[in-house]
Amino acid sequence: MFGLSERKEERLYKTVMENEIVSDRTYNLYLGGVIAYGLLVNILICAKFTRFALSINPVALLIGYVICVLAGTFISARSDNPAISFLGYNLVVVPIGLVVSAAVYYYGGLSSTIVLQAIVYTAGITVIMICLSILKPELYSKFGTILFTALSGLIVIELILLIFRVQQSITAMIGAAIFSVYIGYDYWKAQQYPKTIDNAVDSALDIYLDIINLFLRILSILGNSKGSRKNKF
Repeated sequence: MFGLSERKEERLYKTVMENEIVSDRTYNLYLGGVIAYGLLVNILICAKFTRFALSINPVALLIGYVICVLAGTFISARSDNPAISFLGYNLVVVPIGLVVSAAVYYYGGLSSTIVLQAIVYTAGITVIMICLSILKPELYSKFGTILFTALSGLIVIELILLIFRVQQSITAMIGAAIFSVYIGYDYWKAQQYPKTIDNAVDSALDIYLDIINLFLRILSILGNSKGSRKNKF
């Protein structure tokens, strides 16, 4: 399987033509624009397609989700064409949006206090982490191996707890901390790649996934702390 770290490292060694390089400003505009697009698509799905997401058989949704996300990340990583990479990005964004819409519904919908708080907290943390990565790039340059090891260990622990149906409040907090730092790290990493539109799209996918994972963790933390979940059916 094409791993996360390998997918990121390949961008450093892609053959880049001189005419593919864009300015730092253009690169970061594409980076931010693609991230914003993915988040807006998810909000639209939560607002308009929640019933559709809930109507899908959970097993079918899970299988479709895994296939689309793996295909999307593979396409994005392997392609040097920004249009094709953007197609891969959408293959990730849409199924994740369906999963997020179900989670948002579970906690009361887009207009619920818990969901709105989670959105605000996620946005605030994202801005802070990106600003820190700009102001302290040397700090984030040391986080790569630590974050990857921590996330891998957390995934294993969460799977074990899930099998034994153990509540995961503590792991949600740890996960939120890991993905918070990952946002800053992946933004810093994005600035190390050759400044091409294709790399901007690929890097946007990394940061988008960090933001979504952070949002879901915060949503879980707030929901558990307030004890105000809404039944799915």
